[in-house]
Amino acid sequence: MPYQTVKGGVCAPAGFLASAVSAGIKNPDAERLDLALIYSEHPCVSSGTFTTNRVKAAPVRVSHAHLRNNEIRAIIANSGNANACTGIKGLEDARTMANCVAKPLKIRRREVGVCSTGVIGLRMPMERITPHGQDLVDKLKPNNGTKVAKAIMTSDTRHKELAITTQINGKEVTIGACVKGAGMICPSMATMLCFVTTDAKVSRNCLELCLLEAVEASFNRITIDGDMSTNDTVLALANGVAGGSRIQRNTKGCRQFRDALEWVLTNLAKDIVRDGERVTKFVTVEVKNARTYLDAKKVAEAVAKSQLVKASWNGNDPNWGRIIHAVGYSRAPIREELIDIYYEDLPACIGGLVADTPLDKLREIAREARFKIVIDLNLGKSDYTIYTSDLSPEYIDFNRSEYAYWNQARKEGMVE
Repeated sequence: MPYQTVKGGVCAPAGFLASAVSAGIKNPDAERLDLALIYSEHPCVSSGTFTTNRVKAAPVRVSHAHLRNNEIRAIIANSGNANACTGIKGLEDARTMANCVAKPLKIRRREVGVCSTGVIGLRMPMERITPHGQDLVDKLKPNNGTKVAKAIMTSDTRHKELAITTQINGKEVTIGACVKGAGMICPSMATMLCFVTTDAKVSRNCLELCLLEAVEASFNRITIDGDMSTNDTVLALANGVAGGSRIQRNTKGCRQFRDALEWVLTNLAKDIVRDGERVTKFVTVEVKNARTYLDAKKVAEAVAKSQLVKASWNGNDPNWGRIIHAVGYSRAPIREELIDIYYEDLPACIGGLVADTPLDKLREIAREARFKIVIDLNLGKSDYTIYTSDLSPEYIDFNRSEYAYWNQARKEGMVE
């Protein structure tokens, strides 16, 4: 392992505090944590990436606006309601969420990022949220990172957090993060929330570059169902408590920080796929020797998103024919007679034709909970890897309807 893992999640870096409470956002009778706060005791530099969906939730718009002209040092986040497609009132509610913790923290509202996840189209039950602003601040502690990770869960079956230490410019630096995501996962700033904290003394332009590159190599390389959410957000806060000289862009220190950040986010991205809604397989799709990087990416994404391919994996069927047909419609330049396809190191297809590997051997691999597909285009030197899953009947059952919740929401006046 290239880095030393430590406990604490977003609270592992020095100077970060967190809290979480049960506000009953989706269900007033439930006692699960659903409202969280992350706060740096010291000023931060900050950066973020957001969904590329043209339908953007109110908290995405508010957080993006806050980041443009300010440095964020606190994040308030909730599960149970996405505050998406809620119009002007949704924007007002997102700003109110920021303000309800900004005032007791004695910071400006624009120094607070806002994130929400949950059901789309319902107004936020602000009467259940704003009374907890002071409570969140009062409960801030340096050992509540796990509570934040749990509070942002929706269809996740387990919380996901990770923290590491590493040496940069002679100083020990800690990076902590937590993430949520299990469904509506598609590589375009994948459908999830992620909060990153670090005590590294890093310049904003270095942090921005590192976060963009790390997200591209991690969260933009996963897919479960090919759907992209309205609420995708990654926010990173760096408070500089580790000390030393400031890490500047285009330096060795910046590259080291990027590599460490990428390692953290890649491991969390893989955790999202492993925890995908009713998935049974974790599959790595590696495309090799494409003419260009973009060609390799097109092929990898076509295969990883193919419902036919994913259904065959769910049935333990090493059907390479479904893989090669997805390669063919990827719109990347290919030559059918050059394509080789492997399950792990066993050839299923060589030169566009069936290989002589016994089918039982390939099926043994397809039965595994984790395996790798290698697609060699034999056209160039560019590679691309993506992480994906199977598609199960249980996924369909799980996502069929939220009618019961919507009906209750109407009764409570959350829907016009």
